[in-house]
Amino acid sequence: MTPFEIALLALVVGAAVATAALRSVLSSVVAFGAYSLGIAIVWVFLRAPDVGLTEAAVGAGVMTVLFLLTIVKTEHRETERTFERIDLRAAGVAVALVLVLSTTLFALPAVGDANSAVSDDDVTEYYLDNAYEETEVKNAVTAVLAAYRGFDTMGEAAVVYSAGVGLLVVLDREVFG
Repeated sequence: MTPFEIALLALVVGAAVATAALRSVLSSVVAFGAYSLGIAIVWVFLRAPDVGLTEAAVGAGVMTVLFLLTIVKTEHRETERTFERIDLRAAGVAVALVLVLSTTLFALPAVGDANSAVSDDDVTEYYLDNAYEETEVKNAVTAVLAAYRGFDTMGEAAVVYSAGVGLLVVLDREVFG
């Protein structure tokens, strides 16, 4: 692993743990925003920029703003501890689950590996061989996203659009209501 990958992994895991462990709702929302932004960077690093953009817009952007607006409307200022007392049994179960799921990481090919199943897959070869002719689009990525994965891309666009409209409605009510 490169130093960047290690730092990114530390950011994501640290933000996830902080989100769960922090007692202050505001601190948890900030940690959640950092987690979501880290996951968005992971998606971009894994060459799925469309998913990364959706995660950044909805997860790190819209959800963080909506959570912050909720805090402003509901939280009462009190002196409180920063961290919750952690239940060791629950933490043990969570760590065990992460360890079990982490065993699958060794089965994944390296990012950009020319010998990975994706690069020599029949579907990938079909897209690259036929995308320009069938879709008349000059960019293979755009052809795949717009033609072959059109419904999926439309769904992602609808989620981002809906989140944006919802945020504008909430902000308009907050500012002018």
